[in-house]
Amino acid sequence: MHILHETLQHYAWGSTDAIPRLLGLPATGKPVAEAWYGAHASAPSRLDDTTPLDGFIAGHPEVLGEQSRAVFGDRLPFLLKLLAAGAPLSLQAHPSRAQAEEGFARENAAGLALDDPARTYRDDWPKPEMVVALSDYTALCGFRDPEETRRLFDALGVVRLIGELIGPLFSRRGAAALAEVFLDVLRSDDHPEYVLEITAAAERHADDPGPVGEFARTALQLVKHYPGDPGVIVALLMNRLALRPGEAIHLPAGNLHCYLEGTCIEIMANSDNVVRGGLTSKHIDVDELVRVVDFDPGPPDLVPVVTVAPGLSEYAAGEPEFRLWRFDLADGDTLELPGTDLARIVLVLDGPLTDATGLVLDAGSAGFAGAGESVRLTGSGRGFVAAAGV
Repeated sequence: MHILHETLQHYAWGSTDAIPRLLGLPATGKPVAEAWYGAHASAPSRLDDTTPLDGFIAGHPEVLGEQSRAVFGDRLPFLLKLLAAGAPLSLQAHPSRAQAEEGFARENAAGLALDDPARTYRDDWPKPEMVVALSDYTALCGFRDPEETRRLFDALGVVRLIGELIGPLFSRRGAAALAEVFLDVLRSDDHPEYVLEITAAAERHADDPGPVGEFARTALQLVKHYPGDPGVIVALLMNRLALRPGEAIHLPAGNLHCYLEGTCIEIMANSDNVVRGGLTSKHIDVDELVRVVDFDPGPPDLVPVVTVAPGLSEYAAGEPEFRLWRFDLADGDTLELPGTDLARIVLVLDGPLTDATGLVLDAGSAGFAGAGESVRLTGSGRGFVAAAGV
C-alpha cells in the first residue's frame, strides 16, 4: 500500500477550519472546501507525495483489477472527497451516462474548450454521488410534494409571488407543476423583486415554530449569501434534510441538490459534470437543466448501512462506479481491507493504524492499495474504504 496525499480545493463556500482539523493541517483563514482522493485529471492525488495517481494508473492499469477494467477501462471509476460547507453550495444536478456522453460530444462539436466558462460537460461520465455526514449536516435534496410547498408559500403570505410565478403549484399537480414553476423562475426577469418579497415575508416568520419557521429560516440563510438570486425560489421548492453523523443519502442522476452546511464524506463517479441551477455566479444552462433534472417529488431515503464484518459496515448505494465501507476499530483490532480484487482508497479519520509492512496511517492520512494486494490494518481508529462498485 502507498501513502496517498490529498489535493485541496479552496472554493469560496468552504469552511476555514473543518478539513484542516480533520487532516491535522494549520488553519490559515482561507476556505478549504474539499480534499480530493482519486485520479481525476483536473486534481489527482499523489502517491508518496511525488507521483500523480492518474499517471501511476496509466502506467500500471493492472492495479485497477480485471472487473473494473472490463467495465470502465483503464480509469479509476470513483472519486472520494472530504467536503466542508461553510456556506451553501450551488443548486446542481448531474447527468446520466447517456446524457453525459451526448452532452460532451455536442459541446466538443461546437468547439467549446474544456475550460470555457459556458461549458457544462467537462467529460463524458455520469456523476452519481453519495454523502455520509461526519457532523450534523443539512442539505436540500429533490423536490418537496407541491401541495406541501404550496401551503408553506401560502403561510408566508407572498401574494405577488403566488399570483405571478408559482401559480402552477396551485393549479397543477406533481412533476408537471414543479417543472413549469422551475422553468418560469429561472427565465423570469423579475426574480430580484420576488426574492425581496420572500425575504420580507421570511423575516416576519423566522421565529415561527414547525415547518413554516424552518421554511422561512432556509430562505433567509440562502438570501444572506445569494441576494436576489432566482435559485432562492427554486431552493424553496425542495426537501430540507438534516443528517446526523453516520447517516447517508444517495444522489442519483437528475437529483437536484444543494448542501447548506456541515462536513461529510462524499463519493461519486470520477466526473466533473455539474449542471447548475442557481445560487452561483457560474454558467447556468436552463435548457440542459430541464433535460437533466428529475422533477418527480418526494423525500430521498437514507442509504441502508449493512454490517459485513465486526467493525466493518457498507453503505449500500448500488452504483457500479463506487462502493463505500466504514470501519471502526478498537485498540488491537485488525481489519482486512475489503475489495481485494479492486483498487481501493482508505481514508483514516482517527488512528494510528499500521499494516503488515509497518506503514502507519495516522489520523487524517490516506492510502492506495491496488487489486490483488491484501492489506491488514491493526490499531485503534475509524475511517472509510472506497472501491469500484462492480
